[in-house]
Amino acid sequence: MAGILVVAEARRGELREVSFELIGAALELGRDSGEPVSVAIIDARAGDYAAALGAAGVAEVLTVNSPVAQFEAHVAQRALEGLIERERPRLVIAAHSIDALDFAPAVAAAGGLGFASDVTGVTWDGGPVATRGAYADKLAAEYDFPGKECTLLLLRAGTFAPTRLGSGEVPVRAVELDLADAPRTEHIEYREVQEGDIDITKAEFLLSIGRGVEDKDNVARFEELADMLGATLSVSRPLVDAGWVPGARQVGQSGKTVKPRVYLAMGISGAVQHLAGMRTAETIIAVNTDPEAPIFGVAHYGAVVDMFELADQLEQALG
Repeated sequence: MAGILVVAEARRGELREVSFELIGAALELGRDSGEPVSVAIIDARAGDYAAALGAAGVAEVLTVNSPVAQFEAHVAQRALEGLIERERPRLVIAAHSIDALDFAPAVAAAGGLGFASDVTGVTWDGGPVATRGAYADKLAAEYDFPGKECTLLLLRAGTFAPTRLGSGEVPVRAVELDLADAPRTEHIEYREVQEGDIDITKAEFLLSIGRGVEDKDNVARFEELADMLGATLSVSRPLVDAGWVPGARQVGQSGKTVKPRVYLAMGISGAVQHLAGMRTAETIIAVNTDPEAPIFGVAHYGAVVDMFELADQLEQALG
């Protein structure tokens, strides 16, 4: 079949949210290109996830049973190579994740496929056109893949709108592949990262500050303001580069991609790499003294005002 093949991800017995973002992106491309969309899952319990992956618009769900209980890169590589050989998709979409990075580039290199990682946008113009950062993320570059029968793209999590859970009405087909001798490593255990700070990707409300904060000593004030508002403090890259705030709080292409219900940006101009990390927030409120600041281009609401003056008024109102 020609078409678009999505490679979904599961971990610890649950589908990862990025799987539904991949499907959402694929379905939009399918509407633009006329190409059918199929979703594959490679897992020891692949069949358990089939119904959820069968979102409206998906033509078929393909299940590939893994011989090992946990993710193993060599199994995933052989499985995806087998799927591409049998299904002949024009485009394969997977996540730019720690799992996919362990096997997808090898699949692309071995098969001579078109390839791009950390993709933040994708369109269709006779074939896939991928957008990703270039020159240390100072530019957004577009890539096409002329002459490639198949292209493999790794999409950044948190960048594309997810589709809804499937209803179980989409056809499911088990794909039998010889994977018994593929594993070369053994999963021992999961070890939780000891976070020294809060996980901003889980926050419902982020108060994000940037270069406009002017001085390290002012950061504490806005952290207190965030607490008063019931928000979590996040920052743009210059504050992390200056050593004022831990990297775990950074939003942007070289930091975290966030999708809170409310994103209040104060003193952030809105460089391309920052916007890539927060533009899918449900409600974006921008506060900046420069009316031409790029942040206003993605904001739902904006105020051209000094962030310290606004902080004074909020503290008075909440105090």
